[in-house]
Amino acid sequence: MGKDGIRKICVALGFVLGITMLPVNRMGIQAAEVIATVHGTVLKETTADVLFLSTKEGTMQIKLDNNTDASECKILLADKKISVSVSGGTDGYLHAVKITSEAPTSAVTVDTSSTATVTGTINKKTTGDVLYFDTAQGQMQIKLDSNTSMKNCSVLVAGRTYQIVCARGSDAMMHAVSISDGGGAVPTTSTGLTPAPADLSYQKLATVAVVGKVTKNTRENMLYLSTDSGEMQIVIDSNSDTRNGMVLTPGSILTVSIYRGSDAYMHAACVIGIKGTAGAVNIDTSSPATVSGTVSSKSTEDVLYLDTPQGEMQLKLDAVRSISNCKVFVAGKRLTVVCARGADACMHALNITG
Repeated sequence: MGKDGIRKICVALGFVLGITMLPVNRMGIQAAEVIATVHGTVLKETTADVLFLSTKEGTMQIKLDNNTDASECKILLADKKISVSVSGGTDGYLHAVKITSEAPTSAVTVDTSSTATVTGTINKKTTGDVLYFDTAQGQMQIKLDSNTSMKNCSVLVAGRTYQIVCARGSDAMMHAVSISDGGGAVPTTSTGLTPAPADLSYQKLATVAVVGKVTKNTRENMLYLSTDSGEMQIVIDSNSDTRNGMVLTPGSILTVSIYRGSDAYMHAACVIGIKGTAGAVNIDTSSPATVSGTVSSKSTEDVLYLDTPQGEMQLKLDAVRSISNCKVFVAGKRLTVVCARGADACMHALNITG
């Protein structure tokens, strides 16, 4: 460590030890003065009131209060690298004046047209930019990025309750669109949904997001989802927004925004599957072909495996223009597909009819 670094730390410690000797009317003035800037990694012991920071000089405990400027870094989770400008306090502690993040951020496209709102607590095993979020329905992994809005949240720490609006990103992960202090609030309905015209009364009800794997018992109108809390039966109806999660084959991982219906069943408001990212491919639509067959259990959100009398076909789902008479794809369902060959030598589904 350089001489300048040692000098700054000594000045900070000397200030804290000597602050109690100042007249009362001068303490308030000195408390807001930045005496040093420290760099380090957030430790898991951090709370909403005290920041535990691992630095080259050792572990520091820095008070967080209403005057702390966390506008450039509200995420104080384990292993996050930050810089903190500190001042001396009349209570013998160093106080955080301003916190900034040192971690680089990456741009990811997030589809905010279909969002889900969840309430829960941040698990202490959360590290970096991925939240392990404990909800009543199980644990979710939600990614944070530079676009996450935290206007209604002081700072983000483990063990505290929050309400998160999330959506699927181009990296196939759920991303936090906005975060607010949860308290005892009841989850609100999802926003941005545009289901098929029907009875939209469900939007007045509270929804919550659950994550799980599709099981083999799933049918077109009933999703069987294996979650950390057990297997759930979720009704797929005319109101369900399945645009981003149509393939309900066994083993598929889904995030489902659900609400309780008047029939005492849980209903799906929005279904989101895992879809890979692919660049645009030129497709020759001048000579389309029509094929019929049944959905194979190998199908994913990216590729439809169709069992036909001539054998198994692989149809990419990145250029689908229309889907009719069909809400979801389950194993064994019969489909008729208009398809065409792309520049990647693969067949691409254009129109699908159930």
